[in-house]
Amino acid sequence: MNTYYRIDGSIKVNNAFVLKEMEKMGLFILASNDISISPEEMLKYYKGQDNVEKGFRFLKSDTFSVSKVYLKNKARIEAVTIIMVLCLMICSIAEWKLRTKLEEQNETVPDQKGKPTKRPTMRWIFFNFQGITELITHKEEKIESEILNMEEIYWKILSLMGRNMKIYISNYVNLPNLG
Repeated sequence: MNTYYRIDGSIKVNNAFVLKEMEKMGLFILASNDISISPEEMLKYYKGQDNVEKGFRFLKSDTFSVSKVYLKNKARIEAVTIIMVLCLMICSIAEWKLRTKLEEQNETVPDQKGKPTKRPTMRWIFFNFQGITELITHKEEKIESEILNMEEIYWKILSLMGRNMKIYISNYVNLPNLG
């Protein structure tokens, strides 16, 4: 023989307790001159500023070497700032494009610990590409070019970035005629 139990009840909100707890919570005000934005959208935009802050943190980091730029002319300071923000924008677009392609093609790349990730930072990707070098040699009136230290993962990343990707190699070795 089975025994079954049933409980009937209702939930009652203790308004005094709720108000007391709400007084302990912190509040902040978000304001906008765009009255068409809902409070939820405004909060979403506000929370999205974290990406912008990460970008400026990158600009201020030692990697970007801003502290080594000594300018006094206001126009030059503005020009360098614009160039840096444009670089940050391009870096952000590249990161977004790579992450989108990784997700679309269900691919991964190794992160800093060697574990697969679909959300790498461009800072990490650029760091990995640092050791790639172009070797240009002159042999018998013929110029030959060879890419050194190019691993399979780098070809994969470049292919994910698209066919119209132009590759610029910043440091190369130009050897004299060895023939």
